[in-house]
Amino acid sequence: MKRIFEITLGILTAIGAFVDVGDFVASGAAGSRFKMGLAWAIVLGTITIALFAEMAGRIAALSGRASFDLVRERFGPRIGGVNLLGSFAVNLLTLAAEIGGLALVIEVLTGLNYLFWVLPLGVAVWFVMWRVKFSRMERTFGLIGLALLVVVYGVWHADADWHDLLRSATVPGVPSTETHATYWYWAVSILGSTITIYEPFFFSSGAIEEKWGRQELLVNRANTYLGFSLGAVISLGLMALAAIYLFPRGVSVDTLSQSSLPVAAIVGKGGLALLLIGAFAAFFGAALETGLSAGYIVCQYFGWPWGKMFKPKEAPRFQLVVLLTLVGALILVQSSINPIKLTEFAIALVAVAAPLTYLPILLLANDPRYVGDKTNSRVSNAAGTIVFAVMAVASIAAIPLLIITKGGA
Repeated sequence: MKRIFEITLGILTAIGAFVDVGDFVASGAAGSRFKMGLAWAIVLGTITIALFAEMAGRIAALSGRASFDLVRERFGPRIGGVNLLGSFAVNLLTLAAEIGGLALVIEVLTGLNYLFWVLPLGVAVWFVMWRVKFSRMERTFGLIGLALLVVVYGVWHADADWHDLLRSATVPGVPSTETHATYWYWAVSILGSTITIYEPFFFSSGAIEEKWGRQELLVNRANTYLGFSLGAVISLGLMALAAIYLFPRGVSVDTLSQSSLPVAAIVGKGGLALLLIGAFAAFFGAALETGLSAGYIVCQYFGWPWGKMFKPKEAPRFQLVVLLTLVGALILVQSSINPIKLTEFAIALVAVAAPLTYLPILLLANDPRYVGDKTNSRVSNAAGTIVFAVMAVASIAAIPLLIITKGGA
């Protein structure tokens, strides 16, 4: 019964952690411009993150060490250092985007400019990372994030042309008002918003925080494959609502309030309240994960004590890295950079840096020195190789597409 409880909570937590501000922006924008023509990118991204998060959790459970902790040992300080720099830069930008997203949610609720809320939200995020226990922190925000399931209810009750939606998903096309470059830019952006850099590091470090062992392998598999899949349903729901309500009206998603319009119109004020509550919890949870991940990867690389399993005074450098990363993110947001544009740039950069993160995980998951007899199956290796090849192509294309389309404009 205890194991079932752990799996259930883990699945629900994974749903809340899956949808962050990047998913909100990319899914809504894609639906408003291409209907369901980019649903395949969400599916592909979900398969990728579930596959590699499972590997990262398995590595941690069997080796007793987080995946980034093994990168320097397995691949040397130079490759590990490049990985560290790239991952940390993406973490910093993503953390800034999540805090900006939180501030925008409160702006929608209060009407006050989002910049007014940035510093108080930064203090709140820091306090939770500093004082709240890992399991309580993760599950609280993950469970509240389930309010985002209101988008599924909205899709179900929408007056939609289901045949047209299904056709746009199965036979993708580029509308006459768009270009192929913008289509592929948003495809790469959706992949970047789904295959987040911080998630595998956070997932494997969390396994160490919660003292996973061989007996948690089933929990690990259920959390990743079922939790992320259900989270993808929310992302697909956001895309579908934008396709149903915004696409026919020629409204392109450029703000968080535009992303919420379909729910407000179809479900009403109660649905909008649930959406904003779920979005706030999901963005807050993602901010916690990115902030902690920054501390995890720096301390694991240098061999310093890390994690919430230690009291703050027992791991002072971990706490300092987390705090300085948060301060850097707050400075970025307070510089008045548009949070939505910051988010779009961050997810494009994720696409560029993703191969640096995912290739070491694939190699570690095949090394018996770390996972014993639980190396990847042939199916996992084949799938991992295929999606890694897609990541590599997306990595090469991301920046040129960002420049050519001027950020998908």
